[in-house]
Amino acid sequence: MDAPEALLLLPRLRVQNANAISGPLTWGFPAVTAFTGFVHALQRKLSEDMDITLDGVAIVCHQHQVQTSQPAGKRTQVFHLTRNPVGKDGSTSAIVEEGRMHMEVSLLIGVSGDALYDGMLDAPAIAQRAWDTALGMRLAGGSLLPPTWKLGERSQATLQTWPGNAEEASRLSRKLARRLLPGFALIPRDDLLTRHTAALQEQDASLTSLDALLDLTRLNVDPPGSTDENGEPRETWQVRQRTGWLVPIPLGYRSLSAHVPGSVRNARDREVPFHFAESLYGLGEWRSPLRFGDIRELLWYHQAEPDAGLFRCNTPFLDLEAHA
Repeated sequence: MDAPEALLLLPRLRVQNANAISGPLTWGFPAVTAFTGFVHALQRKLSEDMDITLDGVAIVCHQHQVQTSQPAGKRTQVFHLTRNPVGKDGSTSAIVEEGRMHMEVSLLIGVSGDALYDGMLDAPAIAQRAWDTALGMRLAGGSLLPPTWKLGERSQATLQTWPGNAEEASRLSRKLARRLLPGFALIPRDDLLTRHTAALQEQDASLTSLDALLDLTRLNVDPPGSTDENGEPRETWQVRQRTGWLVPIPLGYRSLSAHVPGSVRNARDREVPFHFAESLYGLGEWRSPLRFGDIRELLWYHQAEPDAGLFRCNTPFLDLEAHA
């Protein structure tokens, strides 16, 4: 995969009522595909009047507020639900489980295309066009709210051409990382999940990567007598320390069965092949952008493998071993 020729920064996007249910098993933040899909939709709108390609997006969260509460006498959180619209006779409809959240995110998007060099629009004009277009769209099902403050230099969308030498590239990475603060970037941790799966299977060969994912992301309280991270026996009940801010994340979809066009009743499009699919899950981690020497390591891309029935998101420029 080719590296982007420039980076577009859409800072401090305020999203209201975004979808907080990212998959059948997870909730609390939109799926990665919600952001890559947003970038694809933005690219289709911008390419109507300019030769530009948007591909790859870094997801940086500054604030999030899931719309939940804890009822009296219960230990679990419940979503704030609405019953709308009313039926034809004025009666209320059944409640559909719908998790919502408010969040503030910054998106760093890879840019390529002749629009960067043809001179019809300069970099600030392209960035402003992308900003104005994005504010009229929806992100993860939520509404993008316009800023209520005067946009200063640090609050405006920018388009930066990637430098040709390593020193200037490092300087630009640091500059963009500082603009993403305070905030945390989402990266995959496939390496950690693989190592933990192998460690668990040494104890019990029947355990799977799903067991390892749950073991890494849940709250574990170890009893006295069990060994800690250094191999020493614990004397009291202790909460197991995590290696970072680890979270389970949906990474895409896997085909369960394929059907020829028109063979499945009530399909949305009867002219294309139909697939029943399930979600793919992996391990993610929230990290400070300052911990990456090359900011392009944070970019998520779509990866489609039709023959294998896989559609997933990955970060091809991220060196997991270097950041382990």
